[in-house]
Amino acid sequence: MSEDTVMQLPKVDPSEKSMDEIVALCKRRGFVYPASEIYGGINGFWDYGPLGALLKNNIRDHWWKRMVECPPIGPDGDPLQIVGLDSSIIQNPRTWEASGHVAGFNDPMSTCKQCKKLLRADHVLSMLHSAPWVTAVNETSPGTDGADNDTISAFAGSNRARKVAPGLVDALKENPSHVAIVANAAQRVAAGDQSETFVAACPHCGGELTEPRAFNLMFESHAGAIKDEANKVYLRPETAQGIFLNYKNVVDTMRVKVPFGVAQIGKAFRNEVTPRNFIFRSREFEQMEMEWFCHPDEAAKWYEFWKNERMDWWKSLGIDEANLRFRDHDDDELAHYSKMCVDVEYRYPFTGGNFGELEGIAHRGCFDLTQHQEHSGKDQSYFDQELQVRMQNEGKSKEEIKEASRYIPNVIEPASGLTRAVLVLLCEAFTPTPDRSGSKYVLSFKPKFAPIKAGIFPLVAKDGMPEVAQKLYYDLREKFTCEYDVKQSIGRRYARMDEIGTPYCFTIDGDTLTDQTVTVRERDTASQQRINISQVEAFLRENIG
Repeated sequence: MSEDTVMQLPKVDPSEKSMDEIVALCKRRGFVYPASEIYGGINGFWDYGPLGALLKNNIRDHWWKRMVECPPIGPDGDPLQIVGLDSSIIQNPRTWEASGHVAGFNDPMSTCKQCKKLLRADHVLSMLHSAPWVTAVNETSPGTDGADNDTISAFAGSNRARKVAPGLVDALKENPSHVAIVANAAQRVAAGDQSETFVAACPHCGGELTEPRAFNLMFESHAGAIKDEANKVYLRPETAQGIFLNYKNVVDTMRVKVPFGVAQIGKAFRNEVTPRNFIFRSREFEQMEMEWFCHPDEAAKWYEFWKNERMDWWKSLGIDEANLRFRDHDDDELAHYSKMCVDVEYRYPFTGGNFGELEGIAHRGCFDLTQHQEHSGKDQSYFDQELQVRMQNEGKSKEEIKEASRYIPNVIEPASGLTRAVLVLLCEAFTPTPDRSGSKYVLSFKPKFAPIKAGIFPLVAKDGMPEVAQKLYYDLREKFTCEYDVKQSIGRRYARMDEIGTPYCFTIDGDTLTDQTVTVRERDTASQQRINISQVEAFLRENIG
């Protein structure tokens, strides 16, 4: 392909990307499927298809490499001490009493008195802003004051109402007193009210909502033959507590010294009442968490260190810096154990140009270890021998040394969702290409994270080309995740590779048989060049990263 026909992918703002198109592409190309789809699915659960599993594993391995196998360089110029862990999903239920999850891991829930749907009370306002019946009512409301009771009554009897809001029409017929509730909600939404000080209507049918009540998010099960209270256990809602329970084991067996970290990747489960936005908020997900144990006097320093380190990690995935930001938690949204917390946020297509949560970096203080010490009766303090020696050399008194050299460490926790990282890379890479022939979309992954690194194609399935292409595939497949494909036209094969994010395709044609060169096609620009077949492995090593 000549230089003047090389195409650059357009830069697309996240707010201009369609989640419906992203979800459809994920299903069609084998990234994410609805769980148990043949039985109608189950809300909040997803299966990762062949390409989704590869993408997820690439992100997972990158996190593990940067955290455990090759941890960051610390402020003193030396690598940090971080070890890995894989703890059990089910722990002694007293774990969750100590951590506060049994008593305090709740969401405020309301029930619609009309349609009986259960709703997160703190999500109702945002759901109303996108509810079809609210949009339709406000579009038919006279003047600037929004809907009134007469408007709602007239709308409920219109043909349009039955099309866009059948639930609302039925609700108003069954209980006409809901007219005032619906009118109030529509007016407030039209006025841009974000205060949540008004009684909101149900986003589904406009019915009246009950007062919010606490709903615990943990999944319950039973360990043993008898399903009674004594055998009740919980699926873990986070991976962090398994690290805290093993903190002493790690100290005793791994020769680590404060400051050090323990990292874990694993499944967590939360009984979200309103799972939404594809795999953004689901009931079964994977977390990547690291607990950094440090001296209390150094916790603030390490909090700042991990903030910057985690932001750099997200950028290393190929995410545009303009789509990332920090957001500090306000005092009223801090977890009860947290001294300070900041979120790394991303601009998702479904946030309308705004940002949504991606990862939290929390200063947990000594809450968790202190709680487990009190509930288990097991000492969780750390004896800092190096600090003891340093204080002795400084001439400190025995009393000062004894008091200072044994302490419960503070913890800094960078915690992110692996499955949410998959969503971010899919959203970031998704690029509509209406002007490109063949594929309507390109997944422009950073090559290192692409599920398939290279496509190996014979131009046609004859004249010795398949044999040469297959040999190249066998030479490469143990070093790179490659795909050999001989079916369909070369244009269709290129288009499929664009849609699944494969950065390079190598085509064996008639010239290959005479001069040993192959065509390399690059995904983002569709540009082509010829290289010797013996250089393909070196080319991939240089360009995959």
